[in-house]
Amino acid sequence: MSDLICVGAISGAFGVQGEVRLKSFTSDPKAIASYAPLFTEDGTRSFDVTITRPVANGLAAHLSGIATKEEADAMKGTRLYAERARMPDLPDNEFYHADLIGLLVLDTGGVELGRVHAVHDHGAGDILEVTGPKGETLIPFTRHAVPTVDLTAGRVIVDLSEEPE
Repeated sequence: MSDLICVGAISGAFGVQGEVRLKSFTSDPKAIASYAPLFTEDGTRSFDVTITRPVANGLAAHLSGIATKEEADAMKGTRLYAERARMPDLPDNEFYHADLIGLLVLDTGGVELGRVHAVHDHGAGDILEVTGPKGETLIPFTRHAVPTVDLTAGRVIVDLSEEPE
């Protein structure tokens, strides 16, 4: 399991006073500020976050150390991470994407399909990207398709039969 959880991304500058347009990946978008300091993926920079207002497709925010529009523009595309210890505990059957990456994936017959390479969310639900001996497989992250996630054992059981309608 990773010590950092991706909680948001900077989608560009907002205005000319150094604010950024922030896309939050947290269940309560404004809660992203409470997980600060937020780090860049490589850990070389950290930011305190002050949400200023909601904007289309995200939030406007001030990040410590970002004072100009040019600095904010340069941050476009930067993913922001919070320390795992600052994140809330999740209820049963909910997982941080970072917890799923690297887990062994087996089908219901025990055949190894590979490992979770990534978790994608394109708006219609999460999808597990599994990389294995037969290449890449995309699996919807639903209770039917993924009946078992065992973080302790480091594995995921998937059911590749068709979902009932």
